[in-house]
Amino acid sequence: MSERSRKIFLYICIIVPFVGYCIFYYSNMIKNAPFRFADFESIEFSYGEPNHMLNTFNSETAVYQYVNRRDSLIKTTLKLRKDDLLYLHRKATEYGFWNFPDDMTLANNKDSTKQVVRFFLKFNYKEKSKQMLFDSNYPGDPKLYDAAKTMISEVQRILNDAEDRR
Repeated sequence: MSERSRKIFLYICIIVPFVGYCIFYYSNMIKNAPFRFADFESIEFSYGEPNHMLNTFNSETAVYQYVNRRDSLIKTTLKLRKDDLLYLHRKATEYGFWNFPDDMTLANNKDSTKQVVRFFLKFNYKEKSKQMLFDSNYPGDPKLYDAAKTMISEVQRILNDAEDRR
């Protein structure tokens, strides 16, 4: 067998089936991804004191309620653009939101002198949803804490930008 025919045989027997299998495997993974933007329905976001989370937003109903600097409760409608929702979906994927634990709060709040802000974030899809409950003084893994805090700040930034556009 010549050197050229060995290379052709190697390509046909090993490399071509491997590439074909990779294409088949990863195309099915992408097609059956658990959280696709095509299945996206809404975002629910709320924050405040653990017992009184008065600041809320629901993208399905477009109801935005928050407490302003003068402690007045403001209710308004705030419609997010599709680009905003796509941006939040991609940021959730980037920060690994789908792998966050559902409950990132303090089990026993021994230090009650500190003011704790609790955040609730939920992404709703056609067949499933992913939610996160997060305390501002969560003592867990610092990388997880930073990712959750950054995700919350991205949602707040998008809401502020949408309110400024109104």
